[in-house]
Amino acid sequence: MDRRSFFRTAALGGAGSLTLAAPAIAHSAPQVQWRCTSSFPKGLDTVYGGAEDLARYVREASGGNFDIQVFASGEIVPGLQAADAAQNGTVEMCHTAAYYFVGKSPTWALGTVIPFGLNARGMNAWLYYGGGNDALNAYYNEQGLQFMAAGNTGTQMGGWFRNEIGGLDDMQGLQMRVAGLGGQIMEALGVVPQQIAGGDVYAALERGAIDATEWVGPYDDNSLGFQRVAPYYYYPGWWEGNATLSVFCNREAYEALPDEYRSLLDTAARAVNTDMLAEYDYKNPTALRELVDTGAQLRRFPDDVMNAGYEASLDLYADFRQNVDGWADIYDSMMKFQSEHFLWQQVAEQTFANFMQEKQSQGQLPAQIQGEGSVGGGTDN
Repeated sequence: MDRRSFFRTAALGGAGSLTLAAPAIAHSAPQVQWRCTSSFPKGLDTVYGGAEDLARYVREASGGNFDIQVFASGEIVPGLQAADAAQNGTVEMCHTAAYYFVGKSPTWALGTVIPFGLNARGMNAWLYYGGGNDALNAYYNEQGLQFMAAGNTGTQMGGWFRNEIGGLDDMQGLQMRVAGLGGQIMEALGVVPQQIAGGDVYAALERGAIDATEWVGPYDDNSLGFQRVAPYYYYPGWWEGNATLSVFCNREAYEALPDEYRSLLDTAARAVNTDMLAEYDYKNPTALRELVDTGAQLRRFPDDVMNAGYEASLDLYADFRQNVDGWADIYDSMMKFQSEHFLWQQVAEQTFANFMQEKQSQGQLPAQIQGEGSVGGGTDN
């Protein structure tokens, strides 16, 4: 069954009731029109497309009675004002990344990701079964918003560097485009964080105004040509072990919806959350190969950089627990689950992955044996 059929069927109570229930639902459901402002431009088809997918699922499942119009960044408000627009009722909903708003409070970042936090699977498990949604909404509701996870990029890359990083000493004084909590941690490592709009990053790298930039991952990076001016492509993006995107609904508008519309929004957001991660997992391997073929040189962050970043993160979080409103309850819930999650990953998931990665590196996967090749050209420090 395709996704459209699923949503229409789900909203009507199951396949068996489809024929009889459709007219009743269509006649009884109220007409609701919402506007959703995105923090993303249309050119980022995967992340921007998440909001369009959600709107389509809701529209089709409600027979057009619940209609959400999606607007790209800048069409109503700038991307970094999306949450404000939902808070103050300029729009009923926004699609964004919560960590864009750490200027309000570091606690906002917990709805997206924190350095050395959960990976995508762990984040979803915590949100849906570990009390994460309840913990986050206890905080966001106080801000006049209702939170729903609505997309994930998976673990991101560490970014593009003009020069190789041999160790922690090479981070000193580095001018790097990196924001949010990641920027604060990088600053503790000696980096000078810079906030530069996405459209200006390439030019800043080319003329040497910055030495490095983080972005997202291979698919979103591939069209930007960073490898031509900053060829060293570092991994992993330890400040973004996942990147959960979110829908924030104006709390009053959300509460005014009929129960079935609130349920439909939640179902659609969950579908978008799952689908976006799958899309990135499908597109990133091909994009990574293309980047390597056009000059990107893969490098792993040195251990001393990773360890220093980890220790700096723990120090920052200890301060937040004492001094930042709302941080402790959400963070403690997340970290309690994290300790169990990575134990499970180590026992089964990672053991299997390590074995298969060995086969991949040895050229023994079926497609490789048939001569289709694999991503190469990089070395680890």
